[in-house]
Amino acid sequence: MREKRNVLTYLAEKEWLIMSLWFGLAFLGAIMEISRENINNFLIFKNVFFHVLHQQPLYIHYPAEYYDVNLYGPVFSIVIAPFAGLDTHLGAMMWALTGAAALFYAIRQLPLTRLQQNIILLLCTQELMGASGWFQLNQFIGAFIILTFTNTIKGKELWATFFIVLGTFTKFYGIVGLAFFFFSPNPKRFIGGLFLWAVVMFALPMVISSPQYIVNCYFEWYAALVHKNELNVGANVLFQDISAGGLIKRVFHIPWLSNMAVLVPAVVMFLLQYTQLKYRYNSRYRLYILCSTLMFPVLFSTSSESPTYIIAIPAICIWYVMQPATKWNNIFIFFAILLVSFSHSDVVTPWVRKNLAVPYALKALPCLVLWLMIAYEIYTHKFLVKKEPVSRPVQELAAITHL
Repeated sequence: MREKRNVLTYLAEKEWLIMSLWFGLAFLGAIMEISRENINNFLIFKNVFFHVLHQQPLYIHYPAEYYDVNLYGPVFSIVIAPFAGLDTHLGAMMWALTGAAALFYAIRQLPLTRLQQNIILLLCTQELMGASGWFQLNQFIGAFIILTFTNTIKGKELWATFFIVLGTFTKFYGIVGLAFFFFSPNPKRFIGGLFLWAVVMFALPMVISSPQYIVNCYFEWYAALVHKNELNVGANVLFQDISAGGLIKRVFHIPWLSNMAVLVPAVVMFLLQYTQLKYRYNSRYRLYILCSTLMFPVLFSTSSESPTYIIAIPAICIWYVMQPATKWNNIFIFFAILLVSFSHSDVVTPWVRKNLAVPYALKALPCLVLWLMIAYEIYTHKFLVKKEPVSRPVQELAAITHL
């Protein structure tokens, strides 16, 4: 735990402050956009339910209802159903607050001390405020990935695989939860849970539509995602592909660079982290893998946008609370939060935002630096602050509550 007392730890000790900032800023971010009638994403979402209910095409334009197109899987119609029947403004607000609550709950489940959890929540509030105003699914996806991790190390494979499959069948990012498979004390039950929930999630939207319609939707979903990827890598796209690939292409002026040239080495580097699986019962190794996993789909997806970083920012904060309270760690977290959470906001000058942050995808920079740093520290065993046993009895495989 970070023992050195500073302003951050002082603020993090105030439980009322954490709760007020987390949900207050989420509410503020949502209400500001609702007052401007800037709720297009929620309009897309609520109509997914009605389009599935009436068996209409899911992945085409509906200019009379909203602009842009839906890109989420058919099972999302069930996820959004409780909000779709509400008044649009109320539904949008409840969706934003529910996303904030899901991520709050997930962070509370991490095997960290209460103070460490509070620091993470405190440092994530600005990013949450921005993400809440976009009314996207990203807060839920971040929560799903974290809950997959926490349930896996607790031996609750059915819950862990539920979040993997739900995340995968909605936005596909949830598939990275498979990274925690080796932390499961019961791999067979983990695999069985994947198959069970895959069948359930595939069939669930058929309850409000029809089997043939849902099967066709999955083929159409794949085609829509392929088309979206082609649009994301376009030369004139500024607010998409805010990723490692987008950063490299824009900084070095090589827009022709294939995303695979970045993705393939990244996958190899990610998999090499498992060469240290003898430490799979070490709490720091587990949390390092969690941080790496949270950042991976954001850093290496052409669909990454500014609000997608609500998935990655908890990883930066988790890493930070695990480190000694040194000057360099504090400097890094300052610039990381500044670039990730404030570079697209009004805190920086319009000139910086227009000429540096957005055109060069600088939001990805601290995440990429940290992701590479984590990989290096795993390869070289530098993540080990104190040694822990590399094997433990089955009954001790639950989450470690103190580092």
